[in-house]
Amino acid sequence: MSAARQGTLLAFLGVLAFSGSFPATVFAMEGFDPWLVAIGRAAVAGAVAAVCLKAAGHPLLPPRHQWPAYAAISLGVVFGFPVFSGLALDLGASTSHAAVVIGLLPAATAATAVVRAGERPRRLFWLAVAAGALAITVFTLTRSHTASAAWPDLLLVGALLSAAVGYTEGGRLSRQTPGWRVISHALVLSLPLTVPITAALAVTTPITPSVPALAGFAYVGLISMFLGFFPWYAGLARGGIARAGQTQLVQPLLTLVWAWFLMGERFGPATVAAALAVLVCVAVTQRART
Repeated sequence: MSAARQGTLLAFLGVLAFSGSFPATVFAMEGFDPWLVAIGRAAVAGAVAAVCLKAAGHPLLPPRHQWPAYAAISLGVVFGFPVFSGLALDLGASTSHAAVVIGLLPAATAATAVVRAGERPRRLFWLAVAAGALAITVFTLTRSHTASAAWPDLLLVGALLSAAVGYTEGGRLSRQTPGWRVISHALVLSLPLTVPITAALAVTTPITPSVPALAGFAYVGLISMFLGFFPWYAGLARGGIARAGQTQLVQPLLTLVWAWFLMGERFGPATVAAALAVLVCVAVTQRART
């Protein structure tokens, strides 16, 4: 199997892991404060990452000259995406609605990769990105009838941009460093913030643990925040950020399936149409970026 196909397969395994993040977050927030879920998952993953690095005989911290890149990863996927997406779900965004808005993530990731790599994409790329953004804007405006209802969508946009930065920087570093070490170093570097914040939230916010809440928290802490990045970053490194990133096209549809199967969510034709429109636009960006 070629390196490109290996990268695509590995990236798909990462997407499969990430597709359950929104339903798991909703379950976790049934027993824990949204901020505790968002920050606590990183603290748990960071502790596990530190154990794994030590067990494998690797230093806990990356080389100092790479710290700016790791800071971008931490801001993007350790703090930004979990906080923004968790608050959006807490403010009323359904899992299916969030999945559609986040459907632009592949295009945002590709655009970030273009900027970081200094490439010059064709005009079709930018036209497709604009069309996708228009589809999402129309969808959110027709679904949000009040100013307060628009806040979840703004938070989801923040989550989208945060993930795009974290994915791109992680994919770049994974070309020289194994992907599992990249996410591990980012989590360990974040421990001085995540541990004290988690401890403070644990004693100041109400906690009503249940089996679904604990299962959801375990999923976002161990799978979404840690293990899912193993194949994801490895796939981006082997198959290329743009090519392997195409596997993100299936993430919104997988999330819709999980929302229906696990949570009984029902979504109408508008949601499905918006999801398919975003997938078409993102597919064009992936093919036109070079």
